[in-house]
Amino acid sequence: MAETPIDLRSDTVTKPSADMRRAMAAAEVGDDVFMEDPTVNRLQARAAEIFQREAALYVPSGSMGNLVCLLAHTRPGEEVICEENAHIYTNEMASMAGVAGLLPRLIATEDGIMRWEQIARMIRPKMYARAQTTLVCLENTHNLCGGTVYPTALAHEICDRSHEAGLAVHLDGSRVFNAAVFLDEEVAEMTKKFDSIQFCLSKGLGAPVGSMVVGSKAFILRCRSLRKMLGGGMRQAGVLAAAGLIALEEGPKRLGVDHANAKLLAQALARLPGLRLNPTRVQTNIVIYDVRETGLSSGEFLSGLAQRGLLGVPVDQEKVRMVAHLDVDRQDIEKAAAIIADYTNELASARAAGPKRRA
Repeated sequence: MAETPIDLRSDTVTKPSADMRRAMAAAEVGDDVFMEDPTVNRLQARAAEIFQREAALYVPSGSMGNLVCLLAHTRPGEEVICEENAHIYTNEMASMAGVAGLLPRLIATEDGIMRWEQIARMIRPKMYARAQTTLVCLENTHNLCGGTVYPTALAHEICDRSHEAGLAVHLDGSRVFNAAVFLDEEVAEMTKKFDSIQFCLSKGLGAPVGSMVVGSKAFILRCRSLRKMLGGGMRQAGVLAAAGLIALEEGPKRLGVDHANAKLLAQALARLPGLRLNPTRVQTNIVIYDVRETGLSSGEFLSGLAQRGLLGVPVDQEKVRMVAHLDVDRQDIEKAAAIIADYTNELASARAAGPKRRA
């Protein structure tokens, strides 16, 4: 039997732990659409408590969580300011436009971190012939910029100034606990000025399914109706929420291991021929590197790695992403680095020998 590949495509590929499976099997359930699932209710109460908010809502995915927040904050025909590589813009099937009827107003950054001065320039003047700016969205950590983290003071400044301008602020905090570990801060303090927050249980925290939205009671009541409209009523969802409770309590405790493993991988890759990355910019569990100097596209490069037992994902035609998570350990990371080293050395030798002998 072929050896199981090392899967660094995402921290979403993790399998539920034995404790999670036992909790799922034993979960007390009810109909969550009637708000009668006791396990879901406990999960929502605990999430609200951790973030020091009035209420929380369990949703099937981070994409749905972000979308219900966009819908709750806005009306069709309005504008949302976000970074040009934000997940809500690049990786959620254009739902902000196709479902919510919103126009994205994009800001280009080098590291995924917007500054207030950039945001201020993008706010539309009050003219009846122009779409009006309603919402600002931040992403922490920023996925497609390599898991970069917003400094809390900057996030608070953006919230304060946005509120002064009459704008709400939503946080796509899918990996906000990774940001908290990097900053050594509490998520409640980091996020206290945002009007809404979405965070994932199914990424670094290790649950098999689900995300949370937290905010005021009135906001969450609105989101609950929008979740139903989008088909997100999950009935006896306590069998899933039981794993989410364990993820919420236990998952943040070990995220530092993922960060250390990502840093180890980045440092190893930075020494290899044909790869470009700056390992000092790896802050959390995501490593993105440029492969264009290998002479291959990202898809071609990843195909070669897959044949050697290592999986990643393309960011674009030139960049590859790999993510450390709880189902890979230091030994797996060292082996992954060795696989990539062997492959890039083969490619470098082939280039040196001439184009007809390219691997």
